Amino acid sequence: MQYAIHTRHSLRGDEMVQLTLPKNSRITKGKTWPKPEGATNLRTFRIYRYSPDDGENPRVDTYFVDLDDCGPMVLDALIKLKNEVDPTLTFRRSCREGICGSCAMNIDGANTLACIWGLDDIKGDVKIYPLPHMPVVKDLIPDLTHFYAQHASIMPWLETKSNTPAKEWKQSIEDREKLDGDYECVMCACCSTSCPSYWWNGDRYLGPAALLHAHRWIVDSRDEATGERLDDLEDPFKLYRCHTIMNCTKTCPKGLNPAKAIAEIKGMMVERMV
Repeated sequence: MQYAIHTRHSLRGDEMVQLTLPKNSRITKGKTWPKPEGATNLRTFRIYRYSPDDGENPRVDTYFVDLDDCGPMVLDALIKLKNEVDPTLTFRRSCREGICGSCAMNIDGANTLACIWGLDDIKGDVKIYPLPHMPVVKDLIPDLTHFYAQHASIMPWLETKSNTPAKEWKQSIEDREKLDGDYECVMCACCSTSCPSYWWNGDRYLGPAALLHAHRWIVDSRDEATGERLDDLEDPFKLYRCHTIMNCTKTCPKGLNPAKAIAEIKGMMVERMV
């Protein structure tokens, strides 16, 4: 969702900024679905709904789930709602184990994975929205085309110039440990979509996820393109729009630290200049 700011003239203390929202951007109150019959342990879910095909504004529908007949995770409740209440409810999901990153969404105000976020961790109504500041394909599905293109731009593969060994590229235990905290990323986009710098400069700033992966290949002892990788990141926006706000680290559902990886890349930039 984009916001355009228009001002008629220079602002003084008693003047207001005029905000103009794009068409179909205002979220309206949606449908309240029936409560399951005979249920005594109900939980209320308020879920963002949007379809580009009907020309309607986004809305928030209200659903009710019988917790006595539902699994413990938010994803369990979403699957139950889709299977038993509203088959038009749309979201991504696959592994249900926090490995694939498909079910990333904003739950109770935080970006996380629905498959590993417990219903018991949420107080009050369960509020579910798509990842913020991303174009929405439908309902809880964001368009990640640009996000994946940024990931591809950092060359997420081993670049070598030496002759290919007969078996494999060997690596010491110590060098292998340098990859810990990087390779576990599941590309869910929770970190990048929680970053204000990425919200405002996502067209040029690579964001925490892509830079975490860049760090993974820069520190890999088997890679022989470290200089080229750093050269590519030597840009006012690609790397340096990070202001160490730390939202990325706080929200990562895998417990990784993209902010630390970005800081280390900045350190490498300085080291090669002195």
